[in-house]
This record gives sequence, structure tokens and C-alpha cells, in this order.
Amino acid sequence: MVLALVLPVAILWSATVGVTGSLGWGDTWRGVLAACGWGEPLNGTRQTIVELRLWRALTTAGVGGALALSGAYVQGLFRNGLAAPSILGVTSGASLGAVIAILLLAGYGPSLLLTEDLGRATYVIPLFGAVGAIGAVSIVVALGSPGGRVSVPTLLLTGIAVNTCIGGVLSLISWLVLADWDVSRSILSWTFGTLDDRTAAHALTVWGGLAIAAAAAPFVAWELDLVQTGERDARALGVATTRVRVIVVIASSLAAASAVAVAGQIAFVGLVVPHMVRLTGTTSHRRLLPASLLGGALFLVLLDTVQVLALGAAALQPGVVMSLVGGPLFLLLLLRQRQQLEEA
Repeated sequence: MVLALVLPVAILWSATVGVTGSLGWGDTWRGVLAACGWGEPLNGTRQTIVELRLWRALTTAGVGGALALSGAYVQGLFRNGLAAPSILGVTSGASLGAVIAILLLAGYGPSLLLTEDLGRATYVIPLFGAVGAIGAVSIVVALGSPGGRVSVPTLLLTGIAVNTCIGGVLSLISWLVLADWDVSRSILSWTFGTLDDRTAAHALTVWGGLAIAAAAAPFVAWELDLVQTGERDARALGVATTRVRVIVVIASSLAAASAVAVAGQIAFVGLVVPHMVRLTGTTSHRRLLPASLLGGALFLVLLDTVQVLALGAAALQPGVVMSLVGGPLFLLLLLRQRQQLEEA
């Protein structure tokens, strides 16, 4: 697949670019090999710069792939191209967990800033974010499965309700700490998403969750294709719809949780990328799921690299960039789809 070949090149290109200036491809490649223990490190601080950029690029790719894969799963489950991972409460739950971690870390002080603290926050905030995401999804599934039977419409309504409740709690916390600039800035940074100062721990976290979520694809891809025609028809063809729902909910939640836990809220990736993949004629979930994973990784890496090249030290947070780019892009996709329906 072309995407699988282009993605490593894009990651390496991203590692050559930074707010402190660009490095040559040769130096970057040698620095990457040294980071893997396969060569001599670069002189001075150049090796450290390459490694920091490499972890950022790998984390960015993992976040993009995880969000896009989660979106493809959710859209297949709900049979709706407008569905997003946040519909299950993953994003809001992870945000609540991260905010609680921010409040607990070392009291209210400057060390709470996500972009500066590389100590305990590197591990504690992603951990709390993942726990919050899993907790929110567990509540949605528990309340949306009356009598132990998973109901898609009930899951949808329950997800909306849980998101609203968590959003209210987050608003209350933000208001209570409004007078404290450090804590307020930390919480606000999380809502914008952050890819600054990412480490190996962040990259391993998101890629670990993504790998497990992707491993579920072969077990549900064929069934998701059949479910698109209706659950009753799918059951008549032998599809265990309850098993498929459970696997898809777990896989999509794990992928989105791992992404949000390490990078905060980055909107539209899980919504737009599966749409873009479908425009290429890829509708079978056997191809759609891996293509969304690779496409999401490539999309976010390229977008982040281009904006860093263009803006330098004034580069925007990824959540802001995706809102500015993803919103209009998604609107164009909707207008194109409506035009096609009118012509049909």
C-alpha cells in the first residue's frame, strides 16, 4: 500500500523540521539510527534535537492513526459517516481524567504546565487520561446496554448524555480555578491538544494502544460490511452482532483513549480521514480500517510539519490547526456528498 511506504518518509521529514531550524536528511537519518542504537550519535546537542523531533513525529503519527482508526470503527458501528470517537465519551472522559491529574500534580504551581513539565506529568497525565476515557466509555456501555444487550441507538443517546455531564464538570472545574493562571493555562492547553516535548513514553503509549485496537480489525471487518445493510439482515447471515458491537466499542475506545491521553483534544481527525479514504473508493472495512489508520497518521504528520515550517516558533497547537482546517474540509465533503445525492 502506498500509504505504508510514504508514512516513514513523512515521519523522517518531520524529524528534520523544528522551530529551532531544519536539519539535513543525512544528519537526521544518522541521528535516528543512533537513537535506535545502530550508530554513533551526532555531535553536541544535534542528537538530542533529532531525538526530540523523532518522538514528536512518532507520537503525532500514532495519534493521527489512532483517532482515524477509532473514527472508522465508530462510523461502521453506527452506520453513519458523521459519527466520531467522542460519541462514546472517550474524549470528554480523557479530558476529565487529565484535568484531575493536573489538579493533583504538585499543588497549583508552574510545574503543571503541560508544555514544560517533563517529569511526573509525562506519565501521570496520560495515565489519568486513559483511566478517564475507559471510565466514561464503561459508563456509556453500562447505561446503553439494557438487559446486557448492546443497543446502538441507546449507546448514541447515552453517549450524548454522558458527554454533556462531563462537559458540565469540566466547565465547573475551569470556573473554580479561573483565578489561578497556571492551572487555567494547563487545562486550556489540554483542550487545544499538545504535541510539544513528547517523549518515548508518549510514543509507546499511543502506539501500544493503537496496535491492540488494530489487531481487532480482522475479527470484525467482514461483519461490519454486512452490518451496513441492516442488523436484521446481518444476523440472518450469521453475524453475531452483539459480539461485533462489543469488540468495536472496545477497540475504538482504546485507540481514541491512547491518542487523547498523550496529546489532548484534537478534533476532526477521526471524522474527516475515514471520509477522505472512502472518496478513493475504499468501502470494504478490510481495506478501510488499515487505510484510515495509515491515512490518519500521514495526514496529521504532514499537517503538523507544514504548519511548523510555515509558522516556526509561532506554530499553533494541533487542536487549533485541525479545527481551522478540519471544519472547512468536512464542510466541503458534506457539500460534495449532497451534490452527488441530488444528481443521483
